Amino acid sequence: MSFPKAAPLAKMFQTSPQTEAAGAASLFAAFAPLRVSSAERAMRAEPLARGAEAEVVEFLAQRSVHAVNLLGLIHDNGLVSAHNRGTFYACRDERGRLEGVALVGHATLFEARTPRALRAFVRAAQTRPNLHLVLGESETVAEFWRHYRAAGQPLRLACRELLFQLDRGEYAGRGDAVEGLRLATREDLELIIPVQARMVEEESGLDPRVSDPEGFPMRCGRRVDRGRTWVLVEGGRLVFKAEVMADTQGVVYLEGVHIAPEERGRGRGLRCLSHLTGLLLGRADSVCLLVNERNKAAHAFYRKAGFRFECYYDTIFLRRD
Repeated sequence: MSFPKAAPLAKMFQTSPQTEAAGAASLFAAFAPLRVSSAERAMRAEPLARGAEAEVVEFLAQRSVHAVNLLGLIHDNGLVSAHNRGTFYACRDERGRLEGVALVGHATLFEARTPRALRAFVRAAQTRPNLHLVLGESETVAEFWRHYRAAGQPLRLACRELLFQLDRGEYAGRGDAVEGLRLATREDLELIIPVQARMVEEESGLDPRVSDPEGFPMRCGRRVDRGRTWVLVEGGRLVFKAEVMADTQGVVYLEGVHIAPEERGRGRGLRCLSHLTGLLLGRADSVCLLVNERNKAAHAFYRKAGFRFECYYDTIFLRRD
């Protein structure tokens, strides 16, 4: 679905009742046995090396929906890979137990269970040039930004998003199978790339065909090669598209859901999405996705498909040199 322009930063960081349960304080409290005295020394974020995947996955799987993108990257690429477009870091307590895992790079994502782990990831991010975005649950991103902004890159724009989720037990098998809905092939890329680029630009304000003319089409092609892009093409026209950005043992994360403008409101997009989620839930426990807060039509669309609202997320896009 196309996204409206991003919301103002002041609005983005307003606390709402719905976000309190997923806020930084609540998250840290949920893992209270790991907490430490503020008098103890500051924690360091250390780069992770190959071989630690099993330990990291076990840690992240405790909150598999919120850590789905980190888990997906590890599943696809391992901890050390150019495809991650960044460096995985870990924070450990005095006994060597994980307190947090983060990817710091083009997209900065983190799962921090204590305040000191979050601050350690902030310091790691402040040493890296040309970060593109920070993404996470609203109040933990706000806490990250509170520490980061003094010595990090300036904010370019920000948006609030809603996390929607559909579990296998809630899927009602809405509608019949859609004839022609299939995995994309390389021949479909000439249709996929411009649509995906427009969606990225609407969200981030940057056309990836301009900012990354070689890397962007390469990543689109890689997703197609890995069986992650679903399409419905009729008469040389892209009717429906969806990208499986992360595929873990239990959770699938969707992005780039597109319905041709002339097909909207006719029910075809809903049938395509329902068919696709049914296929995905045949092997996953849940499917989740993010939707811009201001895109009310998309909220209604996903609710009609059976998705439920979980919590708020925030994305901060950073200004680069």
